[in-house]
Amino acid sequence: MGIKITDIIIHIIKSELDVPFAFSQGWVNKRSATLVEIKTSDGLSGWGEAFCQGLEPPEISAAVISSALKPLLLNQSPLDIEVLWHKMYNATRDFGRKGSVISGISAIDIALWDIAGQFYNQPIYQLLGGAFRKEIKPYATGFYRIKGQGEAKRLAEEAVTHFENGFDHMKVKLGFGLKDDVECMQAIKNVLAGKDVTLMIDTNHAYGTSEALQLGQALKDYELRWYEEPVVPENVNGYVELRSKLHTPIAGGENEHTLFGFRNLFENGAVDIAQPDIGSCGGITATKQIINLAHSFGIEVNPHVWGSAIAQAASIQVIASIPTTHHSIFARSPILEYDQSSHPFRRELLNNPFNLKDGMINVSSQPGLGIDVNMDTIEKYKTN
Repeated sequence: MGIKITDIIIHIIKSELDVPFAFSQGWVNKRSATLVEIKTSDGLSGWGEAFCQGLEPPEISAAVISSALKPLLLNQSPLDIEVLWHKMYNATRDFGRKGSVISGISAIDIALWDIAGQFYNQPIYQLLGGAFRKEIKPYATGFYRIKGQGEAKRLAEEAVTHFENGFDHMKVKLGFGLKDDVECMQAIKNVLAGKDVTLMIDTNHAYGTSEALQLGQALKDYELRWYEEPVVPENVNGYVELRSKLHTPIAGGENEHTLFGFRNLFENGAVDIAQPDIGSCGGITATKQIINLAHSFGIEVNPHVWGSAIAQAASIQVIASIPTTHHSIFARSPILEYDQSSHPFRRELLNNPFNLKDGMINVSSQPGLGIDVNMDTIEKYKTN
């Protein structure tokens, strides 16, 4: 009969934060994750994670998985990854296509790839065609606010901490008013003067097109690697206008979904850098499609990741397999988003957590995702 899916277990885990922090769209009071554990008749188990986009409650994608997706998958072969992806997508098309439904599909898809890697005794990057790189440069995502505005001095101190911890790429969260944003960037630039550090900015679509343009122009001399989510994801024309008027590369896509959504971005010339989140764009299956499509347009791909260690593991495997998608002999390798904000369970979630060594993250060559999930941590923080 072959290997079959026998159960799909959903783990909703949460932890309150001692010190809440803010990004442009609101306050983060807790860290949460929707994790999927798929069990099989051969005793193999695969893990996946749905990205909780923005301030999305994890229960939403969990309900999708439980009610709409799990019944489709029981007693199916977990090795039929592409077949099952289309089965899930087609069954949910009328009420899905974007958002939490695709996040649910993403979590399951990641877990299926994890199982396939274990079944064939290969890391996921090998199943995807091999590794273009065996180590990846991480960048520090941080610079969240604990008061709101007027935190330039504290953010500058944070930049120094990241540098001392081995990061030479950092992404600064902006979107707290143009004046405050510029003051914060100036303070960060001053303390990093003379250090070989590359900065990116991310406003989480805080502004309209004209304000986003003003910010980009104010920071034009910062040599930013990218300007992320300058406007709301549905404002494709705004992305196009910003690309035409700014020299800084425009990045976006963490709130876009599947090949179809990214096709719209690429055909309109909306982004220089595509940022699919593997936990919400449709999983590893969809990300591979998006990478191939981006290659045909000469668009750089740099996945977004803000989830737990399972999301990080999936991103590491995929980033290892990304070819140089943009057409330049000086093309840059993709870098790993490595969130440095408060997260009580992310590192505890694995018995073999990721570690920064000489400013790089090694790509695991162990089967599947290459992770050993700590079930004690799951039970400690599980809420469902």
